[in-house]
Amino acid sequence: MSARVARAGRAVLGVAVTAGGWEAACRAGLVPAAYLPPPTVVVGQVARLLATPSFRADAVSTGLSWAIAVGGATMIGVALGLLMGAVPVLRALLAPVVEVLRPLPSVALIPLAVVVLGSGSQIKITVAMFAATWPVLINTVHAVHAIDPLQVDTARIYRVPRHRVLLRLTLPAIAPAVATGIRLSASIAVIVVVGTEFLAGGTIGLGQFAYLQGATVGRMDLVLATVLLVAVANYAVDTALLGLQRRTMPWAEPQEAR
Repeated sequence: MSARVARAGRAVLGVAVTAGGWEAACRAGLVPAAYLPPPTVVVGQVARLLATPSFRADAVSTGLSWAIAVGGATMIGVALGLLMGAVPVLRALLAPVVEVLRPLPSVALIPLAVVVLGSGSQIKITVAMFAATWPVLINTVHAVHAIDPLQVDTARIYRVPRHRVLLRLTLPAIAPAVATGIRLSASIAVIVVVGTEFLAGGTIGLGQFAYLQGATVGRMDLVLATVLLVAVANYAVDTALLGLQRRTMPWAEPQEAR
C-alpha cells in the first residue's frame, strides 16, 4: 500500500509541476495564449463542455465506438491467438502476414475505409479494431506458446477432454498476458478512434468536435479541454482494467502497460 501511495504522490507531483510550468510560461507571455491557453483556462472549459448536450453526444459516440472496437479486437485477437499458438502449421502460415500488417499505420487505412465502408461510425470502429487487435493477438500467441509442455502432455496422457484443458489450463495460463494486451489495445483504440474522427469527418465524436473548434473557430482552449478529457478518461479506464486484473488474477502480477 505504501508503494502505491508513493507512486500516486509522485504522479500528482509530476502533474502539478507540469501544470505550474505551463501556467507560468503562458502568464509570462512566452507562448501565445491563442495557441496554447493556460491550464486554468483549459480546466475551466472542461466543466462547460460537460454541461453541453452536443458535446456529451460526441463523447457518447466516441465511447461506444471505442468499446465496440476493443471488444471486437479482443474476440478476434484471443480466438486467432489461441489457434496460432496451438497449431504450429497455422502459426507458420500466418506469422508473416501478421508481421506485415501489424506495423501498418492505422491512419493510412482511412481513405480505403472511406471508399469501402462509406461515411459513418463504421469507419472509426473498423480502423480502431484493426489497430487494437495486434497487442491482444501477439500476447495471446506468446502466452499459449509459453505454457509448460509438461502440463499439456500430462493432460493428454490422462485423456482430459479438450474443452476442460482449454478452461482449466490454457485460459488461466494466458489470462494475464491477454489482460495486458487488452489494456494496450484500449489505449491504442482511444487514439485511433479520436484520430479517425478528426481526419475522416462525416461522423460525430470528440475528434470531429476538436477539429471543428480548432480549424474552423480557432478555439484552442476547447480543443485542449477535449484532449484533457480524453486523456483523463483513458487513464481512468486503464487504472480500472489494472485493478480488475489484480483482483481476478491473483496468481500473476500484472505487467505494466504504461
